[in-house]
Amino acid sequence: MAKKKHGDGGHSGGSWKVAYADFVTAMMALFLCLWLTSQDQKIKDAVERAFRNPFSSVTKESTGIIPNKDASSTYRQQGRFSSISAIEIEAMHHLSEDLAKLFHDNDPTQSGIKIDVTTEGLSINVFDRSQKPIFTPGTDVFTDYGSWVFNTLSWEIARYTHFRIELEGHTETTIDASVEALHKWELSTERANAARRKITEGGVSPTQICKVSGFADTVPMHDTAPTDEANRRVTVQIKIRETADNLPEAISSDIAK
Repeated sequence: MAKKKHGDGGHSGGSWKVAYADFVTAMMALFLCLWLTSQDQKIKDAVERAFRNPFSSVTKESTGIIPNKDASSTYRQQGRFSSISAIEIEAMHHLSEDLAKLFHDNDPTQSGIKIDVTTEGLSINVFDRSQKPIFTPGTDVFTDYGSWVFNTLSWEIARYTHFRIELEGHTETTIDASVEALHKWELSTERANAARRKITEGGVSPTQICKVSGFADTVPMHDTAPTDEANRRVTVQIKIRETADNLPEAISSDIAK
């Protein structure tokens, strides 16, 4: 009688399962390659963006990676979405939460940073207050605290290469008539430009910055007297590249520290 070999029976079926799994994986990879080669260039570009940067892979016509011709009409029926995806909004929320946590943890009592989430993205006001100045008085030279603030901003913003950035300089209205209006325009512009240099040194791509402006004392903070020092600030506007004019509604809020 032949001796039964060790391993025959119920315990000998493991190797074929591994081989079969490898075969199925290879066939799936082949299928994906064949499918991609048969698609038009628009879909190929969308898939490429998905691998390069998941946040920037969404197109105006899509809620995901692959463009959808019916998506635009769906947006119009559901609300007023046209080009901002849920992924981009979520990324903006993550950035606002990270910034709020960073500044709050550093100094819970400080009130020099105010972050608002708007329909276009984030509006970050950095206040040049007397007790905690961002700049040396009357100049565009950063204090140590100011350098820390903008370095911290740049480190966080640099993680999101798909956002575009606008920088605005503002001053308060001075009671002293000897301070010429021209100086306010120059100072606010120079400070916005100093902020641009600081955040690009900190890692933000220069190609993300699309506007640097000085407004002097023409745009005071809401519900703030024109002479209040709260108007002496640099505003960093972080916007989604393809900002829609018609988001469903403003995502409210004020994460002020």
